[in-house]
Order: sequence, then C-alpha cells, then structure tokens
Amino acid sequence: MSRYTKADNEIELDTDPALAVENLKVTKEDFMVTLQDIKPSFGFWYRIKTMIAASSKLRQIRVGPLFRSRQSQQLPVVSCTCIRKHSSTIKDAPELVVENLDGALTGAVVIGLNRPNSRNAFSRNLLTLFEDAIKKVQFDSNIRVLILRSMHPGMFSAGADLKERATMTPAEVGPFVSSLRASLRAFQNLPVPTICAIDGVAVGGGMEVSLTCDMRVASDDAKMGLVETKLAIIPGGGGTQNISRLVGPSLAKELIFTGRTISGKEAARLGLVNHSVPQNTEGDAAYQRALLLAQEIVPQGPIALRAAKQAINSGSEVDLSTALSIEQLCYAMTIPTKDRLEGLTAFKEKRKPNYTGE
Repeated sequence: MSRYTKADNEIELDTDPALAVENLKVTKEDFMVTLQDIKPSFGFWYRIKTMIAASSKLRQIRVGPLFRSRQSQQLPVVSCTCIRKHSSTIKDAPELVVENLDGALTGAVVIGLNRPNSRNAFSRNLLTLFEDAIKKVQFDSNIRVLILRSMHPGMFSAGADLKERATMTPAEVGPFVSSLRASLRAFQNLPVPTICAIDGVAVGGGMEVSLTCDMRVASDDAKMGLVETKLAIIPGGGGTQNISRLVGPSLAKELIFTGRTISGKEAARLGLVNHSVPQNTEGDAAYQRALLLAQEIVPQGPIALRAAKQAINSGSEVDLSTALSIEQLCYAMTIPTKDRLEGLTAFKEKRKPNYTGE
C-alpha cells in the first residue's frame, strides 16, 4: 500500500477497522496516506479513532478532502493533519488558546478555555485574554464561524473564579462583574456565527457564557445549570434574559429558582442546546459535533452569514412589522456583493461557489 511519511519520528497507530487502513504510519508533521473503501458520501472529513502505540503526543487525526486519483485503479488519497493533544502540564501554557483551522474548515476559528486546575473559571487574567480574542475576531473578515470549547475533557466552565472573587473587596466585585457582563455581550454581538461545545460541566457563569453563543452542542452527560440562587445571588452575566428567550419565561424561572442542574440530553429536549451526542472515549464528542456543524457553515457566503445573524438577532427583539423591515435592510446588504454574483454564476455552471467575502 502506498503511503507518504517523513522518516523521522514515525508513530504507528491502531485505527478504526471500518476505514480499512492498512499499515498506517504518521509523523508529527503533515502527511498523506492511501485509504481503502472510502466513499465520497462520507463527506470531506473523516475521524480516525486511534490508539497511540508509541506516543501520547497525538490525540487524533484530522482528515481532509478526497483528491482525484490519477488513474482509475488507484485508491483515493486523503490529505491528513495531526492535531496535537493539549496538555495541562505544559509549562507557561496560555489560559486561552486561539486556533485558526485549515483544510475543509478554513475560515473557522476555535477559542479554547485552558484553566483545568480551576475548571476554566473566569479570573481577571482569563477575562482579559477573552476580551482580546473577541476584539481580534470582531475585525477579522476571514472568519466565518467560531467555536468556543474547553481544552480539557469533563469540563466547560465553572463560571467566575470564586476563589479569586473571595479576595476582592466589595468595591472590586461590581466592576469585575460589569466587565464580565460587557465581555459576554460583546461576544454575543460578534458578527459571525458562534457555536459552543459543552463536553462537561457548564454551571453558573459557565452556562451564561454558553448562552451567548448562537448555537450549542453538548455531550449527553454534560451538566448544565444556572445555580446562582444556591449562593444567594442571581445570574449576572445575562443568564436570566438569554435563557428565557430560549425556553420561555416559565421554564427559565423553574430552572433558576431551583438552581437545577440538567444533562446535555435533557437540555436538548428543552431546547437549550441544538444537539446532544453520546460522549466518546476522548471526552470531546460535543466538539467533534461542533466541527461538523461548522463544516456546514464555512462554505456559505460570509457576508450572507453576517447579514442573516444581524437580521435574526435584531428582528427577534421587535414586533413583526419592524422585524421584516430589518430583514429587508439586511437582504439589501447582500445585493451589491461579488459573492452574490459568484453564487449565481456557480449555480449556472453547476459548480461549487468560491466566496471571498466581497
């Protein structure tokens, strides 16, 4: 079987037999490998579940689009990229990781919470990093979708860092909460579609962060809830308003009054999350599902995505007549664009459009 690797640091992997991969070897760098029995209907991305035999540095393999075979009898060739496993033991690791994806997900950016020892609780430092990331995304026209996730399994975010909060004076608490609320509002107002991947516990402020995203994906065993009343306070990061707009005031009151924690599966039934999926052995099933959702969004016209988000967000806050006027204005934004003409031309020529955001 043909395969292409670099000679140094080869790592043998035991792969999913359903993919019929023979003698697969990968390196720490990019590589190409020939696969058997892969049907185009599988889509552009394949997830090869691996057992690492010689190293724990690699967590998974991200597999790109099929290439045409030069000869009809050749096996299809797939471009693959290794994704390194994030480790909490890395010295001086940043508390917030920002990654721009490539391949079939070019245009997608991932923001990863990386404070495992504090269950990704928002400290002053993490809040500052989060604010900086928001500003970069806000003015980057190349971004088409954003995924917010935890870099560690079993947790999303515990909300505010209560240990740090305990050291604050009453005069400091107010400004910090105000800054957190403003940051979450700025995140909610980002012009691009946002997806929250919840692969563990998301309570209190962590739940409020997830509610600021346009879409949420959770693992079935995720734990979610606005539990602030148990601490004799109320959600202060927009939780009371965002959850009531998702599930209605009555159910929102029940969840907040009781401080109840629910599973991801139950959250999907109530409409709090878009999708709930069984957890995998790596603990990142929600993130993997979020990647698939992002893959569906990335090919769409970027100007249209932003206009659609603005129309929905602004229109949902007003009466129907005003909302329809807002939709008309947002539609008008797409008319003079090169992307609109490209979409029409591609449809006529029966090919995929190449949108540039112009």
